[in-house]
Amino acid sequence: MRTLRLAFQAALATLLLSIAVSAGAKTAAASSSGYTQTRYPIVLVHGLFGFDQLFGTIDYFYGITDGLRSGGATVYVVELSQLGNDITRGNQLVAQLENLQAVYGYSKFNLIGHSQGGLDVRYAAAVRPDLVASVSTFGTPHTGSAVADGIVTLAPAGSPQRALAVAFTTALANLIDTFSGGNNPQNAIAALTQLSTSGTAQFNAQFPAGMPTSPCGSGAAVVNGIRYYSSGGTSVLTNVLDPSDVLLGIGSTFFNGSASDGLVGQCSSHWGTVIRDNYGWNHLDEVNQLLGLRGVFSSDPVAVYRDQANRLKDLGL
Repeated sequence: MRTLRLAFQAALATLLLSIAVSAGAKTAAASSSGYTQTRYPIVLVHGLFGFDQLFGTIDYFYGITDGLRSGGATVYVVELSQLGNDITRGNQLVAQLENLQAVYGYSKFNLIGHSQGGLDVRYAAAVRPDLVASVSTFGTPHTGSAVADGIVTLAPAGSPQRALAVAFTTALANLIDTFSGGNNPQNAIAALTQLSTSGTAQFNAQFPAGMPTSPCGSGAAVVNGIRYYSSGGTSVLTNVLDPSDVLLGIGSTFFNGSASDGLVGQCSSHWGTVIRDNYGWNHLDEVNQLLGLRGVFSSDPVAVYRDQANRLKDLGL
């Protein structure tokens, strides 16, 4: 009996070693030079309360920027107002794209936006299609967020709750802006209005490129020569060591049991070609935060972004 047990353990160890070696080989292949080397530079765009780099050391797209560059991609990370609507933030993005074009001579860019950043890149694609090769969004509330709707209800205009919420969020945004070396204007009311269901409905009516043809379906893959992709997560409490999971857990209560990443509903993340809408991620896992903490068996966000870059590369973008 002991001999059989030892034989079984040896066989299991061999199998696990084989899987590990195979996975390592695939990772090495994916990490080889050229895997993420797109024709056009990649520009990463943060969401609400986002930043390019905090304290000069902590990336918003944690490990993702380096992961893309390690495969040959040229990557830029912009910083927009932490609080604002997508016209303001979108124009800030366009200005930075125009600057990159003027300095380096780039003709177009592959834009990747997380959360509200996905709306910003859609705006840029609409007003300056000549600068945009592709739009990829992660965890973007394309049809609004139940959390924003809930805040509007709980803190109506003119109420003490609204005034307190505006004061707190503006102070937090200014703090993040300062620690990331920015000097951007902040507008909490504009951000809240933009991310509500009614706010995104108005935005989508004005900038419909890539809009799904059904409530939880896909949209056109290519509009005006620009490719549109989207992805999202449907997990909330993914790592007991991550304190941000608590806030996202509270946010998930606004969805009344529907699948979400804690801030964005599963179907709301749909736009253009839907790559996947149910990654085992919450809203911050989608950018590999907090500091890489996520579910043990969830997909690696760095690998997913790298795969998206490779997808764009294979299309000649």
